[in-house]
Amino acid sequence: MKSAVTEAYALNFDPQTKVLSIAGEMVMDTVPPMLKKAKQLLNDADKIEIDLQQVTRSDSSGLALLIDLMRHANGSVKEIRFRNMPKQMLAIANASGLEDFLPLGN
Repeated sequence: MKSAVTEAYALNFDPQTKVLSIAGEMVMDTVPPMLKKAKQLLNDADKIEIDLQQVTRSDSSGLALLIDLMRHANGSVKEIRFRNMPKQMLAIANASGLEDFLPLGN
């Protein structure tokens, strides 16, 4: 398992299940380094599932991170899916008209 951990967030990628688990805060201060590390962790995967169950706080920057990861996956011809999106993040996606655009799983 590959990981990136700071005080504010943690990323854990399991190459066997191809699941990237994000924990902690997805906010303006954490998103830039999180995006960089997530792209590195996901480079070798052809199918990606991102589990957001352990996200404790998010703002519009967190939603922007998901969109950037979608672009990264689509540019590399990878399949991507998000699961367990927090209610707060779903509300932002809904208010932005992006809820139907995001590939959401269970």
